[in-house]
Amino acid sequence: MTGIVKGTGKFFRNVVTEMKRVSWPTRKELTGYTITVVVTVVFLTVFFALIDLGISELLRLISE
Repeated sequence: MTGIVKGTGKFFRNVVTEMKRVSWPTRKELTGYTITVVVTVVFLTVFFALIDLGISELLRLISE
């Protein structure tokens, strides 16, 4: 039991050490990344919706 407690404490100490090493983005960088992700998601949503619509119409024409 003592080994588990010591191991858990060491794990969390290591987590704190690693979090201090993290290079966090600035507000400007974070805003840029967020805008990039949102634009990419919107683009892919529209793209796949159009592909789905096209395939659905093609199947409708074939099945008539």
